[in-house]
Amino acid sequence: KSSAQSLLRFLGFVFLGIAATQVLGGVLVILMFKNYSDLFQESYLSLPGWLAIAAALILLPAGVLAGSISSTSSRYQQGALMYLLLLLLCLEVSSAVLAHVYSIRMASQLESAMGYLVYQHNGSCSQDLGSRAMDVMQRKLQCCGVHNYTDWLKAPTTSWHLPACIPESCCKEKYSHCRGHLGHLEQLSQEGCLKKLEDQLCFVMLYVFWCCTVLSILELLAGVSNGILMRHQPFRDFLIL
Repeated sequence: KSSAQSLLRFLGFVFLGIAATQVLGGVLVILMFKNYSDLFQESYLSLPGWLAIAAALILLPAGVLAGSISSTSSRYQQGALMYLLLLLLCLEVSSAVLAHVYSIRMASQLESAMGYLVYQHNGSCSQDLGSRAMDVMQRKLQCCGVHNYTDWLKAPTTSWHLPACIPESCCKEKYSHCRGHLGHLEQLSQEGCLKKLEDQLCFVMLYVFWCCTVLSILELLAGVSNGILMRHQPFRDFLIL
């Protein structure tokens, strides 16, 4: 009984401390899909992030309850904690599963989505390109094309413009006078956007997945500890469940 009580109190402090980590993961997922909404047009893709934030908010009262409960606590406190832990477990598992499924699904769709954006680009050397989705992404990630800058040479509109050039968003930040001309390859980002965005997507989703997985295990431990303490109450106290 004393071991269960000590573990429950420890887990209560852990829940309070880890809530910020959970919020961070949720925000990262939401911002990821918001910043690249032209590639991820389905609004439900940010659902794992919102579920993670909702779970973090519930972690706060659950942590306070877990830290204050003892074997002599009222049945209402113990029952309320068990309800919160059950709700948290559902949210965490749902968020982890969705994060895993979406990361696999999105990784397979990124290449075709980027290829379509490159195909739609007008391929001109104009400076007025910042509003286009591919240009915004290339500036943010400091990348060029899907796999590399040669993807722009395959675009059907590139051959219309002479001299040969690619969007100025491919230029490295330190070259302020870069205009995307292929005669100055050292001024252009050499890495493609696909790999960089896949790495970001993988990191964010794995972060949420492992946070939710670890928290689910801790919540199960807290539930078992709370159940042990509830055994020391009269049988009628289980009616709250």
